Amino acid sequence: MDLTPHIEQLRRELAAAGEIVGDGTRALAERLAAPLESAARLTLLDALSAASDAITRDLAPGSVHMRLRGLDPEFVVTAPPLPMAPPMAPMAPRMPDGEEAGGTARINFRLPAPLKARVEDAAAQEALSVNAWLVRAVAIALEPNGPAEPAADAA
Repeated sequence: MDLTPHIEQLRRELAAAGEIVGDGTRALAERLAAPLESAARLTLLDALSAASDAITRDLAPGSVHMRLRGLDPEFVVTAPPLPMAPPMAPMAPRMPDGEEAGGTARINFRLPAPLKARVEDAAAQEALSVNAWLVRAVAIALEPNGPAEPAADAA
């Protein structure tokens, strides 16, 4: 983040304030602008640092850190981790009569990329294919009385 435009704005405001009183005051304002530049830069950096701390408190466990590259601050944002999917129950629901022999059907299923990654992680943690994990998740969600039989891999 380049602070120079903000410092230049302060310099212009100080010069404009000096013009109100007269030429002698304008010259004084111009001489004061250079030493005030470093003080203004430090004040802005302090304000930005305080803001990044406040944002970090609100974003926890994510964070925002400010670091200096030369005279200019940069912000490093660490997003909070996505919550882990709760482990699926090791039991799969019993299929209602006649559904086991009914074959399979193919559907197209679109997921947001972050959710797809979570599904893949959850399936890998349980040593299941993504398809088997999704079949089991749907069957469990549709089973009114909860799981009834040990899971079988529906890969």
